[in-house]
Amino acid sequence: MPSIKNFYSRPQPTTLPLEERLTKVQQLLHEADHVLIGAGAGLSAAAGLEYSGKEFEREFRPWMERYGITDLYSSSFYPFKTEEERWAYWAKHIWFARYRPEAATLYKDLLKWVKGKDYFVITTNVDGQFEKAGFDTERLFAVQGDYAYFQPRSGHSRTLFHNKEWVEKALPAIHDCRIPSNLVPHVPETGELMSPNLRCDDTFVEDEHWHRQAERYSEFVENARTGHLLLLELGVGFNTPAIIRFPFEQMVAQFPHTTLVRFNRDYPQVMTPEVEQFIAFTEDLPSLFFHSNKLPMPVLS
Repeated sequence: MPSIKNFYSRPQPTTLPLEERLTKVQQLLHEADHVLIGAGAGLSAAAGLEYSGKEFEREFRPWMERYGITDLYSSSFYPFKTEEERWAYWAKHIWFARYRPEAATLYKDLLKWVKGKDYFVITTNVDGQFEKAGFDTERLFAVQGDYAYFQPRSGHSRTLFHNKEWVEKALPAIHDCRIPSNLVPHVPETGELMSPNLRCDDTFVEDEHWHRQAERYSEFVENARTGHLLLLELGVGFNTPAIIRFPFEQMVAQFPHTTLVRFNRDYPQVMTPEVEQFIAFTEDLPSLFFHSNKLPMPVLS
């Protein structure tokens, strides 16, 4: 096995043999005092959680035919004329993306990688997969919200409302792409209409839990500053790079014992010139984790 110094002196890390890169990651996992996971939409896509395709077409056929929607993301912005139509769609959307899927194997494999380590997760994903896979929710910061919650539409009250019970009532009540008016969700105390707790404008609600997890994330980073910190970045592109991608590069450039491992099929490159301790993977994520299971994994302390 090459030394860490020689490993990082090579100019094109993505051209190194796959087994060599995976072995190095396993060594870094073994040596790490702290592991910080940063996850974007590419991780869920690699796990098979698609926002379009055959399953979407099967479940959303009535909406496709009536409104011309083509995928889960773009249809989120469709200007439905009535609240009954809007909430029939969102009941189906939330169920499809949040409650229908079980924990993906890829997320469960990732948990195995950090088992026994001091880890933290920051993610822009809103599908709840880290929670389903068994990650400690106190070590998880979902920056952009969670499909499992509603908020006041105005964003003025900093309170969230869990929506699983509502989804279970609304789904069977959908008829002709509408739900009954009495199922349109309102804030109990004020009667204000609700919205999904997803960051799409300045009405996004950051409640007490959101701020607590933001503080825990900051504390984790500060505590890991001088230790051996391993950054595992998975499927993070350039949609919101200021949340994970750029801060991770800044950490590895500024912290003395920090390595960035970036899993990204399309955008493996770094933008920060000072980044040296860096390993990139452009290979398919499920096959990577399958391949890594064939290598001897060091016992994590």
